[in-house]
Amino acid sequence: MRPSASATGVRGARKSIEGPPPGCPEPRGRNVTDTQIVQAYADAWTQSIEAVSALVAPLTEGEWNRPTECPGWSVRDVVSHLIAMETELLGDPRPIHTVPSDLRHVVDEFSRYCEVPVDKRRCHTGPEMTAELEYTVIRRSRALRDTRYGPLDEVRWPMGPYARDIPYHQLLRARVFDVWTHEQDLRRALRSPGDLDTAAAVITRDYLIEMLPKAVAKLAGAPAGTTVVFDVSGAQEFMRTVRVDENGRGSVDSLVSLAPSVSLSLDWDSFARLTCGRISPAAADVKVEGDEELAWRILDNLAVTP
Repeated sequence: MRPSASATGVRGARKSIEGPPPGCPEPRGRNVTDTQIVQAYADAWTQSIEAVSALVAPLTEGEWNRPTECPGWSVRDVVSHLIAMETELLGDPRPIHTVPSDLRHVVDEFSRYCEVPVDKRRCHTGPEMTAELEYTVIRRSRALRDTRYGPLDEVRWPMGPYARDIPYHQLLRARVFDVWTHEQDLRRALRSPGDLDTAAAVITRDYLIEMLPKAVAKLAGAPAGTTVVFDVSGAQEFMRTVRVDENGRGSVDSLVSLAPSVSLSLDWDSFARLTCGRISPAAADVKVEGDEELAWRILDNLAVTP
């Protein structure tokens, strides 16, 4: 049986999380325990999911149908997805439902997996959606508070064809990333910007930085010896260099190359939207320096989330 995030009685972790975990609010030190790191993730999730709940509570029925930048999904659909993911983690059964065959954004097994609970809720009213979201937040918050999982205990990550067992702290970090990303989808659709500098945004930033070597070395096929500098401004300002070694493998660090093959400068909101597949490179305000052909190949492959 697959464990849910509210299961109890599991074995505690025997070793520590290696290195400073992405998104940890303070640098990892001797006085920061794995339990505190997990709590930081839980707190970030709580802040972001409660922000979503506050955003959608006053919506009129028509506003629930506004399109978002998440392909094919309205405001209602994004909220449905968040509810579905959290209730599946609680151990609730997935709905039995057949997705229409003419949905253009359903292109593979993963998108079909995500679409089933979303399409099932498309007939739900605004009050039904807000009530289910609020109840889900209450249940999930209780599960996080009462869990007996240790940070490194293996739990099931419910991702359809990508489902696998991962350490509990990684599951929580992934949920923070997903909720914050969809919070931003909702904020843009509802013209209510904000929360670009929260703890959840920090966790998302570090999560996406980890994906940059894959985008540069694997997806864009940058040749050995390539160095790519990402210079991001705004609420989550950072500068990172992706290096491709002689074996074609990428790595990322904070040492900035003085003469990079490519330099990409953009703001934090654009970076998040590009890496999450919300906008095309042509629609983003990006300053490109260096090898332009390679730069645009990287930008075309920067969407690294499934």
